Amino acid sequence: MKYVRLSASTILTSVVSLSGDILTDWNAKNPYTSTITENHILTGNGSKKETRHIVFDLGKSGLNYKAGDALGVIPVTSSELVDDVLGALGVDADQIVETHVGDVSLREALSLHYEIHQATKKFITNLGSKFNSGDSQIEIRLVKRTRSSTSSGLETEQWSWSGDADDYPSNYSPTSTIIDPAHELWNKLTQDEKSMEDYLWGRDYIDVLSDFGHLGITGQEFVDSLGRLKPRLYSIASSPDFEAGTVHLTVAIVRYEGQGRSKTGLTTGYLADRISVGDGVEVFMSPTRSFILPEDGANDIIMVGPGTGIAPFRAFLQQRKVDESKGRNWLFFGDWTKDGEFLYREEIESYVEDGTIDRLDLAWSREGPSKVYVQHLMEENGAEIWNWIDNGGYFYVCGDKNRMARDVHSTLIQICSQHGGMSDEDAKHYVERTLMKDEKRYLRDVY
Repeated sequence: MKYVRLSASTILTSVVSLSGDILTDWNAKNPYTSTITENHILTGNGSKKETRHIVFDLGKSGLNYKAGDALGVIPVTSSELVDDVLGALGVDADQIVETHVGDVSLREALSLHYEIHQATKKFITNLGSKFNSGDSQIEIRLVKRTRSSTSSGLETEQWSWSGDADDYPSNYSPTSTIIDPAHELWNKLTQDEKSMEDYLWGRDYIDVLSDFGHLGITGQEFVDSLGRLKPRLYSIASSPDFEAGTVHLTVAIVRYEGQGRSKTGLTTGYLADRISVGDGVEVFMSPTRSFILPEDGANDIIMVGPGTGIAPFRAFLQQRKVDESKGRNWLFFGDWTKDGEFLYREEIESYVEDGTIDRLDLAWSREGPSKVYVQHLMEENGAEIWNWIDNGGYFYVCGDKNRMARDVHSTLIQICSQHGGMSDEDAKHYVERTLMKDEKRYLRDVY
């Protein structure tokens, strides 16, 4: 069964103003169903990455956005994964369960309202109530024992239980006990945070239920332990003035192997594998208050966005081109290889040719004798970066917060210290206080 979510854009709710305009209030709880008009791979044929360019038609939604905003996408869970989870639970897919959206079938709950792609600590911790008290011993009663003669000389002995409580073979106890291995695993996970973290890494509920599914977890108990399905936010890769009536995304598709199975990210798998041109996807706008272009188009901007971090800077460049901004534009971009991962190559090169991009620095980490990242190119151009910043330029970063953005941040402080004539402490204060908070000229969109 394929689930199609009926949203307020399907059953349209709108308010008509006195002027006759239709006013809509699309949001995460009231999303708009946008039609996909483009969905293609950006990366080269030899690339080991899959990055897609996806275009959403805004139709007559009245949705507005600006360069720097994000688009919220509400996914639908794969029907195959839902079927596998239901099978592992051994429950009726059509049973009614209580949820935060009311009473729905278990299948609908797992398809539209709850996360089953990534198992959680909460779910495993709650399994404690499913084990017997004490040491979780399980009673085993011997009812039949057969031994046959073999080449080693064993004698045949056969015994069948009569049904009497004290009827059992000599030299055997009437009962014996074993410890449920699942309980031993549960104890280990709940008593050791590192073991829990390692166990959960890359595991979905199919994997967890292979260890704990025999505990008799009901559909309602399962739902009660799940996290709600949340929309995913993606930096918009277009300017509304340049790409009228549409919104563009640059999406890195998550694919990996885990516990012997091929897996995908919830939303990226949805967009890559289960959504085609012409299909509808529920979306809403997520405006930004801070990651915006300078009000004065004469200000210079420096943009650092490797990988899919290019998305908002594509929007910025489109907007600066439309506005005929006088300020200079400097882009730092990079990825693994030039042939495989140079996203929007033709567009970026055309911007260099027509003067929209004044400076372009490219870092390819898997070409040449050593790895080159965007922060290395920043170091090489430190004096010029300081010159732009010291003269009122804005500095933007978009991408991975754990590595790239952290390294870029440290490099920026180093540049301000070395070329701005500051101590390390003063440079840190200048970057983190003056640029980021007071003047708001150092802006980040990291994830």
